[in-house]
Amino acid sequence: MTVVWAGDFPDPYVLRVGSSYLAFATQTRDLDVQVMTSPDLRTWTHLGNALAALPAWAQPGHTWSPAVLARPHGYVLYYATRFAREGRQAISVAVSDRPEGPYVDRSVAPLVYQRSRGGSIDPDSFVDSDGRAYLIWKSDENAIEGRSSVWVRELRADGLGFDGRPVRVLRHALVWERPLVEAPCLVRVGDAVHLLYSAGWWESPGYGMGHAVAAGPTGPFRVTTSTGPWLSGAHGPGGQSVVEDASGRLHLAYHGWLDGIIGYARGGVRALHVDALELTTGLPRLR
Repeated sequence: MTVVWAGDFPDPYVLRVGSSYLAFATQTRDLDVQVMTSPDLRTWTHLGNALAALPAWAQPGHTWSPAVLARPHGYVLYYATRFAREGRQAISVAVSDRPEGPYVDRSVAPLVYQRSRGGSIDPDSFVDSDGRAYLIWKSDENAIEGRSSVWVRELRADGLGFDGRPVRVLRHALVWERPLVEAPCLVRVGDAVHLLYSAGWWESPGYGMGHAVAAGPTGPFRVTTSTGPWLSGAHGPGGQSVVEDASGRLHLAYHGWLDGIIGYARGGVRALHVDALELTTGLPRLR
């Protein structure tokens, strides 16, 4: 497990742009959406805040788990933020001509808000081999003492709205996943679509990653990690995304508590890790 940025950089999403990379992450201090750049996935330079401003309906201080989708007209940023009127998390959308931003959010209401399910967080984008784009996210039932779920919905061509209906593809059901599943992402390898997700409590050493596989992005998915996470450890790895480099190799970007100091109250930071990823048959594996 390789630390490539020792600062606080939770829930990383990595985007390849030509021969370089951009990484986006959850809020820290006054930076709503952190953004960094790298030539090689190893050496990173922090660029500051990728989001110009929160929309009027959002409450500052709760901006999480960004993801970016490249579209013909530019770039689309999805992120979770607090729906001030409801006091729960929701997913918003912003746009930019440049991949690093600044992204402008012109929304007057959330893109996704599942009120009866406690809210919506952890968006990620996925483009399948046929060019169709999807949004995947978590419904926040654990905020209302329920079992959290993962949803997939096809996006319009511009990425700013939806074409299809939401499909639930995963629900917290396994003992090791307690108390929740979250941070889903999708990646296709050949005939299979792999769903990677985090589970357990994020501020504990029991946090880790699960895996499921299906023929397509809307499932049905078969969970392969029924007895425990495929990636875990004393630093609680999670919040993952997958990026393909110019040679076609996959890499897993994720956070983990630096030096095993778990929890912000103890002075911990969730550092950025990047490792080569193997997705063939069976469980995923870091290389």
